[in-house]
Amino acid sequence: MTGSDLPPPGAPRFDSLLIVRLGAFGDIIHTLPAAVALRQAFPRATLGWLVDERWAELLCTLRYPRSGQRSPQRPLVDRVHSVNLAEWRRAPLSFNTWQQVAAELSQLRGIQYDAVIDFQGAVRSALLARWSGAPIVYGSAQPRENAATMFYTRQLLTNGTHVVEQALALARAIVPTPVDTAAIISTSPVAEARLEFPEDPDAESKVAALTADLQDFAILNPGAGWGAKMWPADRYGQVAKKLAENGLRSLVNYGPGEEQLAVAVETASEGAARKVSCSVSELIALTRRARLFIGGDTGPMHLAAALRIPIVAIFGPTNPARNGPFATQSIVLRNASSRTDHTRRRAPDQGLLEITVGEVVTAACKLLQSHSPEHRPESGE
Repeated sequence: MTGSDLPPPGAPRFDSLLIVRLGAFGDIIHTLPAAVALRQAFPRATLGWLVDERWAELLCTLRYPRSGQRSPQRPLVDRVHSVNLAEWRRAPLSFNTWQQVAAELSQLRGIQYDAVIDFQGAVRSALLARWSGAPIVYGSAQPRENAATMFYTRQLLTNGTHVVEQALALARAIVPTPVDTAAIISTSPVAEARLEFPEDPDAESKVAALTADLQDFAILNPGAGWGAKMWPADRYGQVAKKLAENGLRSLVNYGPGEEQLAVAVETASEGAARKVSCSVSELIALTRRARLFIGGDTGPMHLAAALRIPIVAIFGPTNPARNGPFATQSIVLRNASSRTDHTRRRAPDQGLLEITVGEVVTAACKLLQSHSPEHRPESGE
């Protein structure tokens, strides 16, 4: 750092920083504004990210090098480090697992990061942050798992209601000069350009062909992390029918293990919707092109919010003030009888079931009227 890049006396000065946020899908997206704030605050520093291999495509396309000069295929960070948590969980005591762990940590420690910031606040993420070998390990003074503080060298007090605000507060606590976080998370066109996702040419081509017959479309996402957050599939199908009457077709996004759910939506729509299964890169490309997103508290919803796609969010047991769509046009539907509860129940939340097809369609039409296609940026802009 030289000249204007020098921090004021007493402020931290870093040539390399490591972000630890292993997963999941939505949580990584919630951390992106904080990563942008760190990039702005330390423009010449090497910025790395330790992530679960399952979600690495949110930071770098599969065929692009995980380190080196940034590009549209890896727009935000200089290095992506990954750990295969699924393999670790399947065989935590096997020799091969520990051999893999040792290799991954050896590569990570070889970078010799100046500092690491644990945005996850779990014992596992804090331990990996400490094992990175960085002399300074930052973390929240009130992490998700209290035991994580044992591995931090510096605990930071943070605030904020939404998880995006909480992550930004953690980043803001270590930057040498004020960062315009309001611009990062606003809905202005400038802010939209700052939250960049990788662009995979193969995914873009596949999605372009997939949507060639659709001038505009909505994405319906009936899946969720657990049953209590899932609005009934047949109601999504009825919503698709109503949208089709207004000239808007629907694509039903589904992930691993959710094909039957997508089929149920497709069947209930009577031809108004069709199911699509996407990789992470393909879902990014698909969401960029969508006119509207309808779904619950899921990673794909948070992706749509980060891409500034209008959202009808259907909430049940989780709190939209903390986990709702952030910094995009949205209408959140949540029945007054729903109570915040993160118990992973299979049965849908009773309050969630009180939300009607008519309410969702009315919200969708309102957003469609206020967000016309001519005001929406084209993919790649």
